[in-house]
Amino acid sequence: MTPEPDHRTALVTGASSGLGVAFARELARRGWNLVLVARSEAPMQQLADELRADGAMVQVHPLDLADAAAREALLANLAGAGVQIDALVNNAGFGVFGEFADTDWARLESMLMVDVMALTHLTRLFLPGMRQRGYGRVLQVASTGAFQPTPGYAAYAAAKSYVLAFSHALDEELRGSGVHCTVVSPGVTATRFLEVSGQRATWYQRLTRMEAPAVARRGIDAMLAGRAGVITGWVNALMAHSIRLTPRVLSARVAGRLMRN
Repeated sequence: MTPEPDHRTALVTGASSGLGVAFARELARRGWNLVLVARSEAPMQQLADELRADGAMVQVHPLDLADAAAREALLANLAGAGVQIDALVNNAGFGVFGEFADTDWARLESMLMVDVMALTHLTRLFLPGMRQRGYGRVLQVASTGAFQPTPGYAAYAAAKSYVLAFSHALDEELRGSGVHCTVVSPGVTATRFLEVSGQRATWYQRLTRMEAPAVARRGIDAMLAGRAGVITGWVNALMAHSIRLTPRVLSARVAGRLMRN
């Protein structure tokens, strides 16, 4: 494992709330400087002030990650300011809960643009520089839903399956380059995810819920170690691995029942 030199800079998306805030705090605690990206500026500024008070250098970039031009402008602005991104934490994303046929298409499309397209595009934008320098870390946030079809979250779980497969393939492509792509797959986390998605927590979700700082710590540990992936929480890991031995029709039925209160 390559030692982490001083003054590395990490870009964290979705850094206005939830896991994004937890990732930023965890990286700052380890001596990293931060570039924070999200749509909501005020909470990012508040987080930036907190992290600066603890000695981190922090930039705030409010933008809509669903906008491809804004993503390209972000790279150009950082390059123009001489900011080198050594780690990319693709955390931004959200889910939409409900039966697929009844879900508003505009909201689904927005979800896919952020969860899939923005993640893929940002990885493509920042990866060449990392590879050229011979060092870099990419942390992609998937979900335990990536391991199985999930009624109620049909499109979201499929999007996270993409993130999981994309990340593992990319990490293999990067072998020997000094750059690693890690995918972290959390289960239910104590954030506003369920509220935003429109779901009430089920008994199973309440039972297995983890705190955001614990998830972030596991994810950053895996990223810095250059691991290909990590599933947070032993119950989540057990379920994800056991699903691989279960027929998809059966796992979809079980998941559908667990999604009901």
